[in-house]
Amino acid sequence: MRRSLPVLLAAATLAVLAPQAGAEPQPPELTWGKCPPSMIGADDPRMVCTTLPVPLDYRNPKGRTIDIVVSKLPTAKPEKRRGVLLHNGGGPGVPSLHYPAAYLRAYPQDVLDQYDLIGFDPRGVGYSTPVTCGRPLEGYPPDLYFPFPSTDGSIARNIEFGKALARDCELHGGQIRPHITTANTARDMDRIRIALGEKKISYNSGSYGSYLGAVYATMFVDRSDRFVIDSNVDPNRAWHDQLALWDPGFELRFADIAAWFAERDETYKFGATPAEVRKKYEALLAKLDANPIIDPVLGRFDGNVLRIATFGVSYHTLQFPDMAEYWKFADTGAYPADGLAKGALANAVPTVPADNIRASQLAVICGDAEAPRDMRHYQREVAINRKLFPLMAGAGTNVWSCAFGRGPVEPPVKVTSRGPANILIIQTLRDPATPYIGALGMRHALGQRAKMVSVDSGNHGAFDPSNPSCATRAATQFLATGVLPAHDMFCKPDPVPAATSQVTPLLLNR
Repeated sequence: MRRSLPVLLAAATLAVLAPQAGAEPQPPELTWGKCPPSMIGADDPRMVCTTLPVPLDYRNPKGRTIDIVVSKLPTAKPEKRRGVLLHNGGGPGVPSLHYPAAYLRAYPQDVLDQYDLIGFDPRGVGYSTPVTCGRPLEGYPPDLYFPFPSTDGSIARNIEFGKALARDCELHGGQIRPHITTANTARDMDRIRIALGEKKISYNSGSYGSYLGAVYATMFVDRSDRFVIDSNVDPNRAWHDQLALWDPGFELRFADIAAWFAERDETYKFGATPAEVRKKYEALLAKLDANPIIDPVLGRFDGNVLRIATFGVSYHTLQFPDMAEYWKFADTGAYPADGLAKGALANAVPTVPADNIRASQLAVICGDAEAPRDMRHYQREVAINRKLFPLMAGAGTNVWSCAFGRGPVEPPVKVTSRGPANILIIQTLRDPATPYIGALGMRHALGQRAKMVSVDSGNHGAFDPSNPSCATRAATQFLATGVLPAHDMFCKPDPVPAATSQVTPLLLNR
């Protein structure tokens, strides 16, 4: 959920918003070659990769370096080439090296002709000096990693889990972990720009990537070209207050879920009206809270596991049939032949720690901004949100491991409206993961620099080839022409075609 002029050359300063005078570093000689195996499924044989050394700590630019792996999918029309278009997979913690191959299927030809598509695994992620907390995946139970309180509202087990996880992350994260932050990833992006020999970069990303893009465009005002940010984080809420938006956000999204199941009552039998569907879901939660069952892969399947599973597949209507499988298992114990643990975030590779996505996600969330340290604060907020927004049981406001251990090494970047009008914000109204109120915060922070296009949808991602709208068209038009909408816009999605699109929504991995 973040993104200077040559600030990178300033030796030991935390004044990241003030441009520094001086010459840029000399572009290194890049050796392009075959890319490593994809961790997100998407790939293209034309894509090439290279390794770029960057400072671990930009306050000490001549000190230790770490490696960032960068990919490039060159335009097939070099005579039309405008520059480079960077991508990030969100998360934070999502491997993004192969995202050019994913976006290749989403862009119209006039965008593909003008840009080399660039991807990179952010520092600490995937092939870019991956971080670990030294735990197997089993060490991150879904209902504890995403901090759901106990059925009685107690957060005692969350505190115990958070303290232990914080100890493990500090022990195994070494010197790297404190420097895996959004501001440093933005600095890495500018090193990528320099290495590619570009005066400016364009950018398209969403979810956490919206924050990364806004931070880069703030730190490196004169180096940002055309920026599209989707599914937006409020830059003034990082991170506890942003995660707290999950609770009201999912309540809004559930209206779409209930309507979808009600329209398909003959198939799923969960209720013929949205009210009946909600009542059924609440009954399933109560049933599992009282008597958990066992999933052969996930293990203990209680109400909180159903809550996080339902939230996770609420990102897009194309995933609602998977949601039905979770609900049927909770209702009848019928276990699908292909199991329930579908859609793994990334494929395991031997050189990347099994817990890298979780470890790098925590590094960013904990390293970007100080978390509240008073446990009474969390218990009060959980109690309030359990009453106001019962479907998430107060998880959004609960304590993460960031409340324990060391704090950030520098303050968060203050996103401002200083700079050219070159940012397009796109957003759906009922996004459960990055709710609309956060996008309004981003819109306010960027002020005259941005225009905003809103879509009457609940999917996590407005740039959606599977469900196109005015947001998709505004984004591609802006990238192709540099023309922002004359004013903020609102629209409904385009009518659904008779044949369901098979294009995978780009934000499902975030």
